Amino acid sequence: MRTGAIAPAAGLTGPRHSVRSQFFAPTSEFDGCFTTFYHLELDVADGGTVEDYLQPEWGNIRFFSGSLPKSQIGNTSLEGARFNTTGPSSLPCHFTVGTTRMWGIGFLPMGWARFVDAEAYDLANTVFEGTRHRAFRKFDELSGVLCDPDATLEEQYAHIIEVMGRLMRPSRDEAKIVRVHAALVSGEHFAVGDLADACGMSIRTLERVCHRYFGFAPKLLMRRQRFMRSLTSFMLHRGQGSSVRWTEAMDGDYHDQAQFTREFTEFMTMTPSQYAALDKPVLTSFMEARARVWGSAAQTLDEPKQGEGT
Repeated sequence: MRTGAIAPAAGLTGPRHSVRSQFFAPTSEFDGCFTTFYHLELDVADGGTVEDYLQPEWGNIRFFSGSLPKSQIGNTSLEGARFNTTGPSSLPCHFTVGTTRMWGIGFLPMGWARFVDAEAYDLANTVFEGTRHRAFRKFDELSGVLCDPDATLEEQYAHIIEVMGRLMRPSRDEAKIVRVHAALVSGEHFAVGDLADACGMSIRTLERVCHRYFGFAPKLLMRRQRFMRSLTSFMLHRGQGSSVRWTEAMDGDYHDQAQFTREFTEFMTMTPSQYAALDKPVLTSFMEARARVWGSAAQTLDEPKQGEGT
């Protein structure tokens, strides 16, 4: 089994709470399709719950064994489902959950192209029960094993590899997706025309590819990348006990702090100071562990081509 290193994450705010994140590298046939396959063990004291906000990210499917979350993205919400699905997001996912075990699979745009027969744009900023959408119903095949508390992590990982291997289909747009994804992650392009030129395609083709596989218009994707570079920098420094301020974490491509604050409020639906004041028990631990193991603290900052495993 090819797997990333197993890393215990930092503890939650309450001393009797704990969270443990483990990251499993997709095998080489899935290069460029997934962020990671990840397993989260969350133990909350006294039968209580924790509340947190996920950052904007690519599409995900998540399978829960134990407490089932209550989640909301934008105007959509979901409660009491063991198979949770989210489309690509430019808004936070607010969730509440108790003691639980979760498997997550994050789809990079290439993975969306090979596995999801639906326009990413149509499912952007949504959370829904996976069996209720024709494009995701097939992944419910994973639920029996991934939600089985008696199955080992090795058995569950092997099941993911087997099922995803059967479900994967090629896409005619793969070369275009790789070029667009690489150009976005590079952070070197600030105008749609420049991004289209870097990708070797017309603006109309760029817009089609972005809507179909990335979930948003090119301009919004570039703005989201810039924002996520700033937010991740702030989160990682804060997690290390630093007194870093937003002005220090802010990406250099922002004109000033006012522009950053406007974009922060748009993407996170709250001001930077409001967000900084929130307790982020699960996300902080997860991001720190992901950065240590995977080299990137957030899905949106992942390179378009993953490694072949470790």
